[in-house]
Amino acid sequence: MPVPKRKTSKSKRNMRRAQQKINEITLSKCPSCGEPKKPHHMCLACGTYKGRTIIQKDDD
Repeated sequence: MPVPKRKTSKSKRNMRRAQQKINEITLSKCPSCGEPKKPHHMCLACGTYKGRTIIQKDDD
């Protein structure tokens, strides 16, 4: 089994870990109702995706 030849320095370790940050959630505006939604996902407020109604939402 391969074994590292040298100890990984704190600098190299931390530079590698710097890429593992949590990114901010990207939101886009729903074209039918204007509510924020995830890109390429169905709108949870009105139930549409790409102009088609996927789920009928009851307005209470």
